[in-house]
Amino acid sequence: MTLAQKIEERFFKVLMILATYFILFILAIIIYSIFEKGVKSISWEMLTQIPKGGYYYGKDGGILNAILGSLSLATGATVLAFLIGLPVALYINVFLIRNKKLVNVIRFLLDLVWGIPSIVYGAFGFMLMIFFGIQTSLLAGILTVTLFILPIMIRSMDEILRTVPIGLMEAAYSLGSNKSETAFKIFTRQSISGIITAVLLSFGRAIGDAASVLFTAGYTDNLPNSLMEPVATLPLSIFFQLSSPVPEVQNRAYASALVLTLIILIVSLFSRGIGKRYHKTKINF
Repeated sequence: MTLAQKIEERFFKVLMILATYFILFILAIIIYSIFEKGVKSISWEMLTQIPKGGYYYGKDGGILNAILGSLSLATGATVLAFLIGLPVALYINVFLIRNKKLVNVIRFLLDLVWGIPSIVYGAFGFMLMIFFGIQTSLLAGILTVTLFILPIMIRSMDEILRTVPIGLMEAAYSLGSNKSETAFKIFTRQSISGIITAVLLSFGRAIGDAASVLFTAGYTDNLPNSLMEPVATLPLSIFFQLSSPVPEVQNRAYASALVLTLIILIVSLFSRGIGKRYHKTKINF
């Protein structure tokens, strides 16, 4: 290795180290700020009660409506996206495995749709609501968020399914399995840890997004009772509390952000734990 190559290698090594620690430093500041301000304002009353009259002007109440609303919306959207996304990912990796050009086009389009800002999905969902005559509701929010996380889930599962050895497919065919059996019994079982991780990460994206539900899910101080009623979400609750001129309510917004951060953190840690536990799955033909 020449002197110039050594200098180049050391330069980029130092650059990577600095970039990594800079990102970790920024992340630590964000998390510390949320925890430091949020812990002071969080209370059992806040977590177990719905907003009462004048809540956004400093009166009593809590964010239970936003917590349950976010969980309902994110769960519904994640389940719907999974029911659509898993067959699509399996179709790409089993039925279209020989058609490389078509597969590359599909993956490119999914990556393209993945990069569309969530506010665009919200505007598109609002347009569909007007066309079909649907009012702001939990159902409209679920459908919009499903569209938002669907490309994420499909591509995440697609990347996991691509790691399945081609020999498993050939062995399954040699034993008399058809493509559907190979897809759902072999590929799914082999990739179960990655699929679960993709689902949980998509759930985290769904529960933390505000722009896609701004025009579709609406907002209410009541608990969600049906799919056709408006529903509150934590991101919008944080926005409304920060918009209040009352300092006490603004501090509650950091407490709400702390709750949302903890939910996403728990989901992320849970997905990591499942991924490590089921990293290797045995196949029984």
